[in-house]
Amino acid sequence: MKLVILDRDGVINQDSANFIKNPNEWIAIPGSLEAIALLNQYGFRVAVATNQSGVSRGLFDMTILNSIHEKMHRELAAVGGRIDAVFYCPHSADDDCECRKPKPGMIKEIGKRFSTELSQVYAIGDALRDLQAFASAGCRPVLVRTGKGEGTLLAGNLPAGTLIFADLHLAAQHIIAEDH
Repeated sequence: MKLVILDRDGVINQDSANFIKNPNEWIAIPGSLEAIALLNQYGFRVAVATNQSGVSRGLFDMTILNSIHEKMHRELAAVGGRIDAVFYCPHSADDDCECRKPKPGMIKEIGKRFSTELSQVYAIGDALRDLQAFASAGCRPVLVRTGKGEGTLLAGNLPAGTLIFADLHLAAQHIIAEDH
């Protein structure tokens, strides 16, 4: 099975230092939804792995988080794309859970759920903690320069072998070219 794992905020939608707290604040990055649809057209399944500590911080509840994801699914369907699964960690960094990136628990769970060898999976993020979780789980890490990506690139210390692209659309085109 061909699978790509994506971080959400800063990769698919615009990020916010104040969290995405309701569906109105979820705004797709230009070209990101079309990039997911393109991956789908070439036979890739897409999973999202996102830290959502706003839940544990009381900034929004599960109903709101679900409504944000419903908006994402609706807008994606309108351009002919789909996300096969959304995995999220609702915990704060203080909870010391295994699912919060940079730990690889959520990524490994995606591999189990899709019965996929993670060494063949491209995983795309904009923050160092995304790339660390992806690399630790055995994925092929990809940094996009949207969201926090530019700052992440400048800060350095990226996992070995990290690919770098301006945005999700260019990353998707590379992944498709590598597959064919």
